[in-house]
Amino acid sequence: MKWTDTLAIVEALLEAHPDVDPARVNFMDLMNWVKALPGFDDNPAHCGERILEAIQQTWIDERD
Repeated sequence: MKWTDTLAIVEALLEAHPDVDPARVNFMDLMNWVKALPGFDDNPAHCGERILEAIQQTWIDERD
């Protein structure tokens, strides 16, 4: 899984953190949670604010 695999990341986050409100997650926590996901294998330097915003927004959308 890479940073650009937004939907796969969100599905894994939904499973790993089912009780979390994604709108309240700060980007540092989000980045660390993504890096800790099983199957995630990408360079942390390839992550930026836009990627984290996309992940967070998709997580919000998928949760609702």
